[in-house]
Amino acid sequence: MSGVGGITTARRDTAAGDIPVDTPRLPAREAAESELSKPMYHENDPNFLQRALNQFWDWVAGVFDAAAGAAPGGPAGLAVLVVIVIGLAAALWWRLGTPQRSSRSADALFDSDGPRSAAQHRAAAETHAAALRWTEAVQERMRAIVRSLEERALLDPRPGRTADEAAAEAGRTLPEHTTRLRDAARSFDDVTYGGRTADQPTYLSLRALDLELDEAKPLLPGTSRGATG
Repeated sequence: MSGVGGITTARRDTAAGDIPVDTPRLPAREAAESELSKPMYHENDPNFLQRALNQFWDWVAGVFDAAAGAAPGGPAGLAVLVVIVIGLAAALWWRLGTPQRSSRSADALFDSDGPRSAAQHRAAAETHAAALRWTEAVQERMRAIVRSLEERALLDPRPGRTADEAAAEAGRTLPEHTTRLRDAARSFDDVTYGGRTADQPTYLSLRALDLELDEAKPLLPGTSRGATG
């Protein structure tokens, strides 16, 4: 009897041990999240900036992968296209110069330091030239040319006038100097807005033009060119 009873008890214990512990899912998940939220598990995690950079570079990589898949020749074709685009951008940069003009007023010939006479601009130009600062010398000599024409009433004083506009307007009154006036304005624009550097011959050319214009006789309205001599 005792043997049979022991076997029966053992069967019941075995049966009871086979029943799995059923823990509800929601409390288990909350317990896991609470455990994983402890600082000890996040000591080596990347900071916010690192995560943002990682996401950005992942996005860039995705864009290039998509472009490589669409470009003829795959990644090699994409590389060729990138080189071509860079070459075109460099060529435009060299041809047009540094893009520093943001509006029409930014092209103004005179700065905002207040009006100065032609003699003052000439003196400043000569000071820069003596110090071999040819870019500044060219700028001041062009300003002297335009200011001199304004002082002689060959140009109406107008704030915001550009070197190109001054050259075009002066060329109507002094037609024999139209080309050289246009060249002088271009030289001024190149060194002022185009990022170019002036040299001595450029300055000497503007200086000679300034001296010639100072002696030139204007073409009055209703007068032909042959009658100006």
